[in-house]
Amino acid sequence: MQKKIAVINDIAGFGRCAVAVSLPIISYMGVQCCPVPTAVLSNHMGYPNYFIDDYTERMKEYIDNWRQLGLRFEGIATGFLGSVKQIEIVKGFINHFSQEDTIVIVDPVMGDHGRLYSTYTEELCDRMRELEGYADITTPNLTEACRLADVPYREGAWCKKELYAMAERIASLGPSRVVITGIPQGEFIANYVYEKGQEPQIIRTHRAGAERSGTGDVFSSIIAADGVNGVPFHKSVRKASGFVKKCIVRSDERGVPKTDGVCFEEILYQLRRD
Repeated sequence: MQKKIAVINDIAGFGRCAVAVSLPIISYMGVQCCPVPTAVLSNHMGYPNYFIDDYTERMKEYIDNWRQLGLRFEGIATGFLGSVKQIEIVKGFINHFSQEDTIVIVDPVMGDHGRLYSTYTEELCDRMRELEGYADITTPNLTEACRLADVPYREGAWCKKELYAMAERIASLGPSRVVITGIPQGEFIANYVYEKGQEPQIIRTHRAGAERSGTGDVFSSIIAADGVNGVPFHKSVRKASGFVKKCIVRSDERGVPKTDGVCFEEILYQLRRD
């Protein structure tokens, strides 16, 4: 039977992020993408105004129907979670729907550039650390990695020893595979790849264009699909970082506004399906 990933994230009608990114990418990579909405938005919150319908109170009934159907998933992937209650719902979801070989991917969407998002509190950060205990793979950016590992964030260079210590501390929370993304290294952007029992790797790509909304969702979607398809972790990270760069370059060529994310649709055919 075709493999399935349950993607627990919000749905934004405009702006190319969250489920709007995960669904086409995971599907293209040969895996059925099954969304569990945490909220429905007209567009993501990076725009001056937006409509939002918080789905927290409806998630239980939505998930209960899946329980009645006896569904199981080869992968469970989480994205932005806006409350303690949602994190607790996700824990229950993982406990019920996981099989012995289910891969759980946690993208701890908490902040960027050294700052937490406005919705995030210290309690939410603590609960996100708890959720990491359920993860097999986690994909924090540098800001989120610092928070998870309780390490002060700073701009500038990070040495291999520091990154190793941070990744190891995150792995001690639960996940056996950790990739710390978006590490600035001069003209490069680096990803630090940690896998228990393997030699860590730093995978770098040249900086390309401006930062854009939704690139983290592109990255984590590829990691999730490759995870359930059994692609080696370092190979998946290299693929994901290279594809994100291509998406940014193409979006800049087309003059796409940064808030509109990346026009991955035009180059999706270039994404390898290992």
